Amino acid sequence: MPTRTIAEVIGRHLDLPVVSIAPEDAGKHFRWLGPFSSRDNPTSSALTRELLGWQPIHPTLLQDLEEGGYF
Repeated sequence: MPTRTIAEVIGRHLDLPVVSIAPEDAGKHFRWLGPFSSRDNPTSSALTRELLGWQPIHPTLLQDLEEGGYF
């Protein structure tokens, strides 16, 4: 899930603007988080599902942010 999608949900709930930052400006903006925020880190639960027979039963991250009472 793109970080922007998560930021948009949080921004909407907090009534804050969400803007794009050029990759070359991310380090300055995010400081020590810069290297983490600029990484492409695709993940999947497919292996966990296959090895352990696990199936998710809880809300997705976006559903939880929308309905979880965090804001």
